[in-house]
Amino acid sequence: MAKIKIGISIGDLNGIGMEVIIKTFLDSRMMELCTPIVFGGAKVASYHRKALEIKDFSFHIINKIKDANIKRANLLNCWHEEVEIKFGEPSEIAGKYAFKSLEKVTDSLKNEEVDVLVTAPINKANIQKNQSAFIGHTEYLGQQFDGDSLMIMLSDAMRIAFVTGHIPLSEVANSLSENKIESKIEQLSKSLIQDFGISKPKIAVIGLNPHAGEDGILGGEEKEIILPAIKKAKQKNILAFGPYSADSFFTKDNLQNFDGVLAMYHDQGLTPFKTLSFSEGVNYTAGLSIVRTSPVHGTAYDIAGKNCADEISFRNAIYMACDIYKKRQEYKALSANPLQKQKSIRKTAF
Repeated sequence: MAKIKIGISIGDLNGIGMEVIIKTFLDSRMMELCTPIVFGGAKVASYHRKALEIKDFSFHIINKIKDANIKRANLLNCWHEEVEIKFGEPSEIAGKYAFKSLEKVTDSLKNEEVDVLVTAPINKANIQKNQSAFIGHTEYLGQQFDGDSLMIMLSDAMRIAFVTGHIPLSEVANSLSENKIESKIEQLSKSLIQDFGISKPKIAVIGLNPHAGEDGILGGEEKEIILPAIKKAKQKNILAFGPYSADSFFTKDNLQNFDGVLAMYHDQGLTPFKTLSFSEGVNYTAGLSIVRTSPVHGTAYDIAGKNCADEISFRNAIYMACDIYKKRQEYKALSANPLQKQKSIRKTAF
């Protein structure tokens, strides 16, 4: 297999995105794994490198992807003008260029010029000043590529997906339905099979209400929509179990018994995930025709420009994008030749 070309969006110019990108590729061994191509501006990259006082690094600047150097970290010069950078401050300008970078790399993915996408953190509010319909990476990419996007958070501790995404808590209950939950269970199961090589994944489904409704006393959603969705998934030979109470499920023993977890809403899953895996976790957008990962942290304005950001989560996002891309290629090959012995599609554990 040829070396994987990774398209990288630059993220918020005033945050830590460029810092974690540079620190990741300071290690030249990363170029043995992939060919990174950052979609941004050469002047922006130079400003960050100098401000962070990082001396032993420079990007290979290119104007066309075909000119990428497989032994270097490349930067595709998407704009040539000077851009005002104010570390730690949200700004409309930072949002404008963060979205421009994302648009450019999305186009390259569509044209198959890069193989996978890794996104640096953005500030959604900054982008919305110019792009009012923009909600987030997951939703944007769901509109741009085939499929129904599913956010999965990944770490050594767990893989957790979400039925609902970036919506107010007050809207969660009304946005849930039996069909929607069943669909997300199916999506998660499919991703665990084709993206992670797990032949018979076990999925834990978390309830919506305290104590998973406590037999209807604390809410009826578990009985009325969540349990029926689990039963329908089982009828399709999906190993789905639950609903489990969110306040007691996230223990080491429980997590080790399942290959994936499905939470009903954003904070229900992200709170335990970030508590256990914040520094090394990865965000993966499943359910699409392309592979996209990102670090789990945000723009971190409070430490931007101070050369103290930890690049582990971003580096892991690079590793995970490459691993998932390879697993998908293996799955496609095996699916095209079902008589071939399926050595790589087997039960795996963390």
